[in-house]
Amino acid sequence: MPKVTVRYWAAAKAAAGVAEEPYDAATLAEALDAVRERHPGELARVLQRCSFLIDGDPVGTRGHETVRLADGGTVEVLPPFAGG
Repeated sequence: MPKVTVRYWAAAKAAAGVAEEPYDAATLAEALDAVRERHPGELARVLQRCSFLIDGDPVGTRGHETVRLADGGTVEVLPPFAGG
């Protein structure tokens, strides 16, 4: 099982209470399920509005269960940002 780092930004970081944490997950869907299990409540709600980068590449509209994670990889959790 790949070991990945999930990094939280802005509202996701505030809701998680940490900037990043490790997870064992083979897909983005598995990683996000583990995040929701560890942080029920506000972070689970924030995740519904987030976009994600996997090792710097945007996930876009791909199904999270189809996005494979690499050992040592990084999942960036990006809530919508104000401004532009």
